[in-house]
Amino acid sequence: MLLPIRLSIHLLLTGTLFLCSTLSFSQSDKRKEYIQKHKEMAVSQMKKYRIPASIILAQGCLESFDGSSRLAREANNHFGIKCHDWSGEKILHDDNERNECFRKYPSVLSSYEDHSRFLRERSRYGFLFSLPLNDYKGWAEGLQRAGYATNPSYSRQLIKIIEDYELSKIDLLYDSVQYKEPDQYKEPVQPSVKTTDSEELPYKIIAGRVTLSINGIACIIAMAGESFGEIAKEFSLFKKELLNFNDLKEETPIQEGTLIYLQKKNRIHKGPEREHQAAEGDTMREISQKYCIRLKHLIKLNPKFSEKEPETGAIIKLK
Repeated sequence: MLLPIRLSIHLLLTGTLFLCSTLSFSQSDKRKEYIQKHKEMAVSQMKKYRIPASIILAQGCLESFDGSSRLAREANNHFGIKCHDWSGEKILHDDNERNECFRKYPSVLSSYEDHSRFLRERSRYGFLFSLPLNDYKGWAEGLQRAGYATNPSYSRQLIKIIEDYELSKIDLLYDSVQYKEPDQYKEPVQPSVKTTDSEELPYKIIAGRVTLSINGIACIIAMAGESFGEIAKEFSLFKKELLNFNDLKEETPIQEGTLIYLQKKNRIHKGPEREHQAAEGDTMREISQKYCIRLKHLIKLNPKFSEKEPETGAIIKLK
């Protein structure tokens, strides 16, 4: 028996609304579950790297589709980070182009850790660390301004997730004495919030400190008796991070007047000089420091010096 047309339309609309409501509820439920599952990990990253947990969680929700994306399921990649400067396992996945290379991690924790280091160690995100931890809007807009994502509505999407699920409340756990860091993390030195009038140097400088900017990269002139550990603490960095910025694998004595970079150096020299003529005793690392070029990239430009230091008068390419 056929139903009257009006009743049929009514049932069809009712069923459609019910289905949409069910799907919407299911998506919301899934996001809540993701947040609940990963919020402690996000707080740990916040305490270790000084990135708001609200931002970390919102990015995880958005980039991994609340943990259901193929990258998240098969590669534990919750932030869509690609293979640039990556020597670990990889996975191919269609994104802006077919079969793009993405990082593959052994665990979700590894993905969260790599995401934090990705932001902390790249100079283009350096200005974000001068923002207060409760300024999630500033962080979201700053990530988009720095080019983290190409989607023009990326910052608005992050802000909406944070506000819809009240994630900013989780940021308050940063100063909570009740919160205990999970055992898999070493207890970090708690960084202090510092202010500045310049985005290029987001630090509070101690009296007598000489600061410079070489090719847009922040650096300082070391004073007598300083160590990398002391400098790292002053600028809310990790010693390993600071050593990496300066192409060192372990702590070495610092002579007064040494140039110390506070951010990752450039791939090439951005000044007018295209070549350097090696002086007596010049090393490739010293040249890399002088011209603000990462040592491995300077060696790529000059492969014959990969296993030996340049002789006096040798021409070193800078770009």
